Amino acid sequence: MQDAASFYQSQIQKYSTELSKLKKQLFASSMVRLSVFLLAVFGVYLLYGNTKWVAATVLAAVVAFLYLVSRHTDLQKKRDKVKELIRINEIELRVLERDFHDLPDGESYKDPLHFYSQDIDLFGKGSFYQYINRTALPQGSDALAALLTENKINNIVQKQDSIAELAKYPEWRQDFSATAALAKAETATSAIVSWLRSYTAFMPKAMRYLPWVFGGFSVLFVVLYFMGIVSESMLVYWLFFGLLISGFFAKKVSRLGAATGQIQSTFQQYNQLLKLIEEKEFTCDVLRAKKEQILSQGRKTSLVLHDFSKLLSKLDQNNNVVYLIFGNGLFLASLATSLKIEKWIANHGASVEKWFDIIAFFDARNSLGNYVFNHPTYTFPIIVEEGTALKSKNAGHPLLDPKKSVLNDFEIKNQEFFIITGANMAGKSTFLRTVSLQIVMANVGLPVCATSVTYVPIKLITSMRTTDSLTDDESYFFSELKRLKFIVDEIQHDRYFIVLDEILKGTNSTDKAKGSRKFVERLVGSKATGIIATHDLSLCEVAKELPQVQNHYFDAEIIANELHFDYKFKEGICQNMNASFLLKKMEIVE
Repeated sequence: MQDAASFYQSQIQKYSTELSKLKKQLFASSMVRLSVFLLAVFGVYLLYGNTKWVAATVLAAVVAFLYLVSRHTDLQKKRDKVKELIRINEIELRVLERDFHDLPDGESYKDPLHFYSQDIDLFGKGSFYQYINRTALPQGSDALAALLTENKINNIVQKQDSIAELAKYPEWRQDFSATAALAKAETATSAIVSWLRSYTAFMPKAMRYLPWVFGGFSVLFVVLYFMGIVSESMLVYWLFFGLLISGFFAKKVSRLGAATGQIQSTFQQYNQLLKLIEEKEFTCDVLRAKKEQILSQGRKTSLVLHDFSKLLSKLDQNNNVVYLIFGNGLFLASLATSLKIEKWIANHGASVEKWFDIIAFFDARNSLGNYVFNHPTYTFPIIVEEGTALKSKNAGHPLLDPKKSVLNDFEIKNQEFFIITGANMAGKSTFLRTVSLQIVMANVGLPVCATSVTYVPIKLITSMRTTDSLTDDESYFFSELKRLKFIVDEIQHDRYFIVLDEILKGTNSTDKAKGSRKFVERLVGSKATGIIATHDLSLCEVAKELPQVQNHYFDAEIIANELHFDYKFKEGICQNMNASFLLKKMEIVE
């Protein structure tokens, strides 16, 4: 796989060159529009007094000007997309250097009652979500958060295949993200879906034919006017007659225009996103199945959505005074467009939610594919059905700087429980989060920070950061008891890998020791698998009675009156604690 940093640097160079060309084209486009305006003014000046030719000159100028405005808008969109592509690649270069703390952190997804998200830095400042998230759409962000928290263990190999395939398409992923980033939706997709479901049509069926008939007569009258057969007053009367018919529905058309005006940009950009999905050839079953959901109606969904976008653009032209007067007065344009919009809603409105979901699916999984692309040395866990629950070689935490991270080997058998002791700051909590995150990542289908991993899929449940609740008038101890009760209840119904950090912190040491031991015995009796970290060395005695329990530790040494950590995971019980040393070292006590 291509080196990520080199790829991003080459992309920045390529798009910077393209941006320079687009800026020149935009300047030229502005000059052409100015020239057309000046020529039109000059033409009117020369033909002043000849009403017919003045009108023809103005009409030609308006048509040319509208075309040039449309072309200029297209150039601006290309420029904006290129700018976004440059920004995307600049972000990736920064993230490769572990500079990502200004990115969206997913704080709103924090849930203290979730199985594990509160404990393993999944959301918030400096979190795994902040590191991995590259979604460009709100619903894509929601979908990514849902993937990280769903705690499901089904179809992991298929998930791996889909993410690995997306990792191979960095340019396609960036094109998708840049296009999505330009979809500045004023209305949430959920609100759009709700509006489409509840929409009530107001246009009578007769409007299927009236605009065509009326428009045909308008063309005839204009031709006869230039032939000198019909007077100007007749043409004006006909214009006002058309405005009168349009005015009868003006309020309802205006309300429809206001509603669709807020979603127009969303549909235009989502049309492009669907087109990108339709045109991409996928090989794995998961991605092909998603693609087929937008190709199953005999016509590409992007074309269907493109039709709707064009209709919304036409209705939006009512904000243009020239179009408002002549389009409606001569062709009943807003009525014809409103009827077509209502017909589209009747035929396709119910499918829009599914299209939005598919777009969110790819937006979320592009983040996962991007993660794989950025970490080519990481390993997809080998999924097995039985045996060792989790075996990792050279495992590290993915958020730690790889230049400084200390890697460890570990193997936890099914129905085995580790008790981990160790000095303060020796690495116990980091190890717990490393193991927990490996399980979450493996269940999502991601590769993990290790050279090899064998894994029997299992759900995760943790208790590491219990907090008291002033709102609910709960003590810290009672909050922790509720969490432990939650764990005990859950393991009665399903298999879980349990990760605990210093339980029963809210009670005295003697009571804590007795309670912790009984809780570990309860977990082992329930054939649970997991890890508990503790400073209470007496808890390690349970290993003498229960063969399922294994003691491990992280050590610290005092060398030349300085504290040293090796952060290595070892078998046995820690003998070196450092609290007293640190109190003296920091001159807190004598």
